[in-house]
Parts: sequence; C-alpha cells; structure tokens
Amino acid sequence: MDELVRSVMDFVSQNSGWAFPILFVVSFGESFAFVSFAFPGTTILLAAGALVPSGTLPFWPVLLGAILGAVLGDAISFWLGRRFGHLLDNRWPFVRHPEVLARGYAFFDKHGGKSIYIGRFFGPLRALVPLVAGVTRMSVSRFWLANVVSAFIWAPALMVPGAMAGYAAGLLGAHHAWKVALAVAGVVVLTAGIWLARRAGLLDKA
Repeated sequence: MDELVRSVMDFVSQNSGWAFPILFVVSFGESFAFVSFAFPGTTILLAAGALVPSGTLPFWPVLLGAILGAVLGDAISFWLGRRFGHLLDNRWPFVRHPEVLARGYAFFDKHGGKSIYIGRFFGPLRALVPLVAGVTRMSVSRFWLANVVSAFIWAPALMVPGAMAGYAAGLLGAHHAWKVALAVAGVVVLTAGIWLARRAGLLDKA
C-alpha cells in the first residue's frame, strides 16, 4: 500500500498536468463501494494537498478532481444499491465480510439521511453508506443533495491539513514535503475523526 502511494505521488508531482484525472480516479476509488476497501485514497489526497503550497500541483484541478470523483463514486454506489438491492449481500466483497455491510445498515438505520454527510468522513463507512441508501430506497433528490454537499466539504477538509503541513514542511526545508505532511495531517484528521465519531455516537465519550 505504501508503495502504491509513493508511486502515485512521485508520478503526479512530476506530471502536474495529470493532477485532475489522477485525483478524480483516486477520489472515485475512495468513494466506490467495491474498491474503497483496498484503496489508499485518503492518504493520497492528504499528500496531494501537501504539494499545493509549493506550486508542485495546481490547486483547482486537484480540488475539482477530488470533488467530482467523490460525487460519482457515491452516485454509482447508490445506483447499484437501488438497482440490485439485497442481491448485493451475496456478492464480493460482502459475501466474505457480511459484518462490514451489516455495519453500514446499522449506521444508516441510526442516522437516516444524515448518514450520507457523516459517513463521508469515515473510511470504513464512506463507500458503504451510499450503497445502503440505495438498497433502502432513499429519496433520489435527498441523496443527491447530501452527496454533492458532503463532497464539497470532504475534499477541502482533506486537502487543507495536507496543504498546511506541506507549507510548514516547505518553511523547514524538509525533503519530500508530502511525506512530512502526511504525518502531521494524519494526526489532524485522526483527531477530527475521533471528535466526529463521538458526535455521531460511534465511540463512547470519555
């Protein structure tokens, strides 16, 4: 997994013209139910944000690629849920890991439509919730509103910590700023994730 992240970041840092399609694919993979389980999209998005302050990557292509990929990934997951329903329970990867899908149903039952917004920020649930929303026949208009709004928040929320850490790494003259930024931004995102998890009732409050 680390090797994949390194390869993607090395390529995109040397070929900034590919920033939009690469970040689109990365964000799509992170949001698509049947790929996200083995896809380091969050790590790559954090690292991409770290390369923006130095001008290595252009801001708007990276941001728009991340947003559009997230919207499309969720949309296709939602459509598959509506189209095939509970037949997906017996398909890979859910047939091998039924507990994963069960968590998605439990989360959606608890939070309803809000789960699209909340789930966007939790790796294990990010791609599952739209699929479950489709299976449970959530209103299409309500889903699309939640899908688009949450994507416009999620992508910058990942990029900004990476960009701030990348800027700091640049001031310190750190080599491979995105590696330094990953460590710093990872702490920021983990802290925010724990706070959100507690607010959503996923973790017991101390």
